[in-house]
Amino acid sequence: MSSKLSRVALFWGTLGGGGIEHMMLALTEEFLERRIEVDVVLMEKKGELVNNVPAGARVFDLEASQIITGPPALAQYLRQRRPSVLLSAGYTNRIAVLARTIARTSTPIVISERNTLSVSTSNSSLPDWVIDQLTKWTYPLADRMIAVSKGVAEDICRSLGFNRKEFEVVYNPVIGPDTFERAEETVEHPWFSDGGIPLILGVGRLAEQKNFSTLLRAFAEVVRTHRARLVILGEGKKRTVLERRADALGVSDHVWMPGFVSNPLRYMSRASVFVLSSRWEGLGNVLVEAMACGTPVVSTDCLSGPSEILEGGEHGRLVPVEDPHAMAAAIEEALDGDIDPAPQSALDRFRRDQVADQYLDILSSVE
Repeated sequence: MSSKLSRVALFWGTLGGGGIEHMMLALTEEFLERRIEVDVVLMEKKGELVNNVPAGARVFDLEASQIITGPPALAQYLRQRRPSVLLSAGYTNRIAVLARTIARTSTPIVISERNTLSVSTSNSSLPDWVIDQLTKWTYPLADRMIAVSKGVAEDICRSLGFNRKEFEVVYNPVIGPDTFERAEETVEHPWFSDGGIPLILGVGRLAEQKNFSTLLRAFAEVVRTHRARLVILGEGKKRTVLERRADALGVSDHVWMPGFVSNPLRYMSRASVFVLSSRWEGLGNVLVEAMACGTPVVSTDCLSGPSEILEGGEHGRLVPVEDPHAMAAAIEEALDGDIDPAPQSALDRFRRDQVADQYLDILSSVE
C-alpha cells in the first residue's frame, strides 16, 4: 500500500531532544529508506537535534515562533508543496487541521497524540479550556487519529468525549538498526569504568513531568543500605531545584547530572537499574531503550505508557507515583539481583521497521 505515496510531510515543533523529535526523525529515516520523498516541516528549525535530520529529507522552517502564526505559515506550505499526506505530532496537531482549512487544499491530515492530555501541560500560553475546545473542534476534522499508547487514547476520549474507536494505537519506533551498536559505545566517566559501585540511572528533561525529585528522595533511602551512585541525564528548568534537593538530602557527592547527552543508550547499558520516575507519560520511550540494553527497570505506574510497556509489571517493577519509599524498595530489589531484564521478544512492538509499516498503512489509506 505504501508504494503509491509520493511525498509525505512530517510536521512538528522543533528539533529539541525530546521523544517527539526522536520518533519523527526515526520515521523520516525509515520512509526515506523505502524511497518515499519526505518533507520535514518545523515550526522552528532549532534544538539539540538540528544536525540529526536524515540526509535526503527536505526541511521547511516555518519560522513560526508563536502558535498563532503557525496555521497561516503551514497553509502556505500546503498550497505550494501539496504533499500526498501530512502527519503531525503533539501540539502541532491543531495547527495542521487549521492550516488545511485556511489553505483550502485537500491534503489528507493524520494526527498523532503523544501525551496524556488530562494531566500534561500544553506548549501554549492559551488557557487549558481554550486548548480543550480547539482539540474538540479540530481533531475530528483530521482524516485519521493515532495515539502512541492505549492509555493516551483512552485518556483523550474520556477527557474530551471522543469515541475510542476513532483512535488507532501505534507504538513509537524506538528500536532501530543502530540501537545495539549505540549501546556499546564507551562512556568516558570514571563512575562507568571502575566497575565497583552500582549505578542507578534516570533520563529525561529536568521538568515537573519527569519528577526527578522523587527519584532523589528514593536514592537517599537506598544509599542507607546499599553502595550506589545516581546519574540523571537531561537538561531543564528544574536543574537548580534538583541540585538543591540533592544537597538537602546529603547525596550530592553521589549524584551526577551531566545535562543533555546525544546517546543515552551507552549509559543505560552500563547501569545497574534504570528508573522512570514520571508523573505522566505518553508512552515512555526511555523504558523501551533501557529494556533493549538489557537493564532491569523500575517505573512509576503513571498514565499512560509504562504499564503497557512492562505488560503490567511482567518485565520490571511498577510503583505508585510520588512514592519514594516504594521506589527505593524496588531499586533495592534490582540492586540485589531480584529483577530480571526484559526478554528481547518484549521489544518487537517497538521495532522501527514494524512501526513504520503501520504508519505507512494508515497514511496510504487516506492518500
